[in-house]
Amino acid sequence: MTMQAWLDERLAAAGRTRTGPITCPHDRPWGRVYTAPTDQGPVWLKAPGPTTVFEIALYDLLGRVTPDRILRPIAVDVGRGWVLLPDGGQPLGAQLDDIDMVDVFEAVLPQYAQLQRDLAPHADALLSFGVADMRPAAMPARFDEAVAAVGADRVPDVVAGREAFVARCASLAGSSVPASLDHNDLHPWNVFMIDGRARFYDWGDAVVAHPFASMLVPFAMIRSHLSAGPGHPTVHRLRDGYLEAWTDLATHSELVADLETACWVAKVARALTWDRALRAQGPDQAGEFADAPYEHLVALTANSWSDL
Repeated sequence: MTMQAWLDERLAAAGRTRTGPITCPHDRPWGRVYTAPTDQGPVWLKAPGPTTVFEIALYDLLGRVTPDRILRPIAVDVGRGWVLLPDGGQPLGAQLDDIDMVDVFEAVLPQYAQLQRDLAPHADALLSFGVADMRPAAMPARFDEAVAAVGADRVPDVVAGREAFVARCASLAGSSVPASLDHNDLHPWNVFMIDGRARFYDWGDAVVAHPFASMLVPFAMIRSHLSAGPGHPTVHRLRDGYLEAWTDLATHSELVADLETACWVAKVARALTWDRALRAQGPDQAGEFADAPYEHLVALTANSWSDL
């Protein structure tokens, strides 16, 4: 079955009709995104490449476990590696001229935490789909992978800190908070707000990790937006809003310590995600992002858990 035939068949099953041609606005080595107009608005068909095809099975699980917290698929075909999504409107990132970033994260982070709690019992299923294992016990080996990818001679201070990194991983492995899905690139451009509910999408960078690792990117953005340190009252308020969903599992001080440790460890996961993306497109096409794996790995030597 051709992609067009599949698309039209799935649209018909959903009570929709395509009203124009299929186009491909995003063609990248790690995947393609197609779009088509319908009588009920545009739809989007995502066809990830081999390194991120796990996203299709992930969407299928998300649609069953936590359908009201994602951009719910119209159709999923795990065998063909396709997911058909409705149009979510403007992502929150496109509205930052009208909405303050702090307000965005204040609304979004507690909802994201609940999504992670919903998915925690399904961590083994996520791993079976091919979602990368970035749980604390796996991270010392991931550290070595990241150093090899960047080149040990480029990051001598990072290499010298391996023992401290391993100790952080061991501490995090003892957390009372279970592993779950980490979006691994959680920012306002990957979130829609529909009827007051955050809908998360674009899961191609996702990993299985300590869930608090997800906070590395948001809090790096928040601190940059505020030009503030990690002890800023607004940073603490947003952090505590996210942690509220986990307060039955540990004390507040334990949760805060886990969050900070998870974000330190997550810097390695971010370096490897960037390395995977750049390898998919080849060294000649890396462009301005060529040093992203190095920059995320060397952030291990920064002064704060939320420095990137």
